[in-house]
Amino acid sequence: QVQLVESGGGLVQPGGSLRLSCAASGNIFSIVAMAWYRQAPGKERELVAAITSGDSTNYADSLKGRFTISRDNAKNTVYLQMNSLKPEDTAVYYCRVIEVRGNYWGQGTQVTVSS
Repeated sequence: QVQLVESGGGLVQPGGSLRLSCAASGNIFSIVAMAWYRQAPGKERELVAAITSGDSTNYADSLKGRFTISRDNAKNTVYLQMNSLKPEDTAVYYCRVIEVRGNYWGQGTQVTVSS
């Protein structure tokens, strides 16, 4: 079993920044990719960004240039740096880890962008 612990969400004013973290622990064999998704009220969950074990990255087109995903392989941790935040970025952000033996989700962390 793999456990994911997310942190870094909160309330931020428009134009501000936040950095989300997601640490994976437990029975980890080999992580293939790590990703962030988000789900706003009344909307479907959508991919924000993903990073593979080889550090290839993929972003939602609408977020390129504002969000940056990175990872620390030694700590099994993925980060999401979010800059120039907008009210429409308000959502619950979920971490996902794709491991060779399974697919795991975090509990979600709330990000609210409001003045």
